Amino acid sequence: MSIGSKIKQRRQEMSISVDELAQKLNVSRTTIYRYEKGEISKMPTETLEKIARILNTTPAYFMGWNDSPEVKSNILSIYNQLEQPRQEKVVYFAQEQLDEQNNNITPLTADTADEDAERITDYVEGLVAAGHGAYQEDNLHMEVSLLADEVPDSYDTIAKVAGDSMEPLIHDNDLLFIEASSQVDPNDIGIFQVNGKNFVKKFKRDYDGTYYLQSLNGANYPDIYLNEDDEIRTIGRVVDIYREN
Repeated sequence: MSIGSKIKQRRQEMSISVDELAQKLNVSRTTIYRYEKGEISKMPTETLEKIARILNTTPAYFMGWNDSPEVKSNILSIYNQLEQPRQEKVVYFAQEQLDEQNNNITPLTADTADEDAERITDYVEGLVAAGHGAYQEDNLHMEVSLLADEVPDSYDTIAKVAGDSMEPLIHDNDLLFIEASSQVDPNDIGIFQVNGKNFVKKFKRDYDGTYYLQSLNGANYPDIYLNEDDEIRTIGRVVDIYREN
């Protein structure tokens, strides 16, 4: 059972409505539905902890660690014996495994067959490379028509993808809804400017603390390791992907 399914099951067991949970978390009811359906990109750890407190359980339950008390006990016993640097490695590895298992950024594939569907107009402000980087001196400000039902509740800007380095998740010409932020968490998919080039990549951290940008299509695109000589700017985090059939 997925994390979202366990949240829904526990919420129903506690007789807590979607609206009540949304109010306690200070998010929209749509966000709760998307958490439960597994449509939200990587639920933040602090959010999972808040949900667990509200539903009178633990993050470990949602992550499946409570399904086998013996396994859970062994994991915690080993973890508690480790020194702090090694505990951090365990957390990073576990989070990475969870992210890969529950890769919850789901492309919002819009069906253009329904001509009566409501549409909205917005603007693509940037071009990002799923490849070797894209230079962009000025904002594109390119008008696009989007199916209203496929647009997320909250985002700050839209960028268009050029390249295939993030396949199979992100395709060439996809539109990305971006939450503007000067930093993203490890394992988030974000938009980065490195030495003047814009990229969409997965932000990663090695056990030794080295940060790098990872392509999901790693067979054809090497990781981009970052160092103090690089000019780096984090533009934001990808919250959803839009493509039309």
